[in-house]
Amino acid sequence: MKDIHIQDFKVSKKIDIHKTKTSLDLEASEKELKKKLKKTRRALGELQDTLYAHGKYAVLVCFQGMDTAGKDSLIREVFKDFNARGVVVHSFKTPTKLEKRHDYLWRHYVALPERGKFGVFNRTHYENVLVTRVHPEYILDENIPNVNSLDDIDESFWNRRFEEINNFEKTIQQNGTIIFKFFLNLGKDEQKHRQLRRLNKPNKNWKFDPGDLDERELWDEYQTYYEEAINNTSKEHAPWYIVPSDDKKTARVIVAEIMLQELQKYKDIKEPVLPEEIQAKIAEYKERLKNS
Repeated sequence: MKDIHIQDFKVSKKIDIHKTKTSLDLEASEKELKKKLKKTRRALGELQDTLYAHGKYAVLVCFQGMDTAGKDSLIREVFKDFNARGVVVHSFKTPTKLEKRHDYLWRHYVALPERGKFGVFNRTHYENVLVTRVHPEYILDENIPNVNSLDDIDESFWNRRFEEINNFEKTIQQNGTIIFKFFLNLGKDEQKHRQLRRLNKPNKNWKFDPGDLDERELWDEYQTYYEEAINNTSKEHAPWYIVPSDDKKTARVIVAEIMLQELQKYKDIKEPVLPEEIQAKIAEYKERLKNS
């Protein structure tokens, strides 16, 4: 199996989304990919236990991608060996009435992971510069001062949102949140095959929404706005990783390996040491337990 190098996926300069890969051959069989993922996610699970005990960092993992990009199954498989108390998944749908009475980042702030835990955003705060760019009429529902018509939603509006998102991520990073942002890069042909499979399988039909076909017709617009969002918000403190996702098993291995390699760089994440006065009495405590 080919080695996975973070720099091959990390966005450290402007990208042309049409030149990014949607598939990648790691030169591994399905069995080898499964074995690699199992080994990596176990290591992540052990690291999460240490992170929890250490209690000074949180980890925020963000997933974005077109419909059928594999977000749900990737989250299920990559985080399978985590302690349930250590990871919380949030799936952000259409904002509720309450959420619309706050700024667009509010619902993401309140869902952030506490120190010691992983938080997973299945769709993220980036919906506010993706879906709303394709459908700017949604912005009018936010009831923002000085935004009274579509004419008020100009380029400066979006540039301000990029700045606000960058500030949001910088603030939480400076306060102990390690940020991963993954764009699951799916090809248009592969999406068509997955949507057809969804329709052909009775146990998957429930996932189908006719509106998905309407969104598919806007593919090129979405790609343009993904490119713009990634180029404006991939920063050293919160980089984007573009993951070829035409093959789900390969994408899962890449995501898990990137997280593990990056988190292993934090040499200060260690299990706390018992105070010396307690360590000195461990033998005594053992005897008390044996005799209790």
